Amino acid sequence: MTLGRSLVVVVLAAAAFGVEGAAASGDARPVGKAPAVASTAVATPAKTGETRETGETRADEPSCVRVKGAAACVGDDESSRPGISIEDTRNDRLHPAVEYYLNGYLGTKYVIHNLAREGEIRGSREIGKTITFRAALYRGDKLLKVSRWKTVRDVTKYPVKRETRVTPAGARARSEICVSTRGAASTCFAEKNTFVFACDTGADKHQARAEYFVAGDPTARYEIHQLAGVNTCGKAEHGDLAISMYRASVFDDDHQVATRLYRYN
Repeated sequence: MTLGRSLVVVVLAAAAFGVEGAAASGDARPVGKAPAVASTAVATPAKTGETRETGETRADEPSCVRVKGAAACVGDDESSRPGISIEDTRNDRLHPAVEYYLNGYLGTKYVIHNLAREGEIRGSREIGKTITFRAALYRGDKLLKVSRWKTVRDVTKYPVKRETRVTPAGARARSEICVSTRGAASTCFAEKNTFVFACDTGADKHQARAEYFVAGDPTARYEIHQLAGVNTCGKAEHGDLAISMYRASVFDDDHQVATRLYRYN
């Protein structure tokens, strides 16, 4: 009888531990299905803000992912715009970029290309309370390497609310400048408290992209990839930094179907 009771206690303890472990691992997943990542592109972050006890990210230190030549971080850093940042860590002909999704919504992907030199950091502070991001390495417009995707919650100081119901007509009404392509993509933005919309206006399988620079800085190119389908817009915010150069483009996956020449603001 004593042996039987002991076995029951052991089984119950193991079951309880399994439930706690499942809950802890489930907590670290983003809302919705995580983006697929090639198995050859996995990289281990050199420094993260995770604790061993809870797996949660502390707000007092950045959480990073890396590939050879690039480090993408969320949280405070040495730049003037903490939030999400991408650093060039190698002196070569490649340039790094950070790709990310906000608040668990996979209908809009954001990209910041760092076109500066080794050691320079580029980023954006208006990124939301939950962010799924990875580091990438490019030669020109060709993607060469990516890190694993990482989701971080509640570490940003400047949260942006998710907007998934903005239509092209609504974006035009809220904007001062709009530019469109023949392939039915449009980029719209306002100059005060700057926000940028990338809108898909065509009933096809193509995706709209906004490609632009801010504050006259030629070393950081921003992109919004609108993946949610026809008559929808993605949105980015840049505080008081004005758009300096911009264009609208249409892509079929990574193949450019149509684009406008860059315009200066």
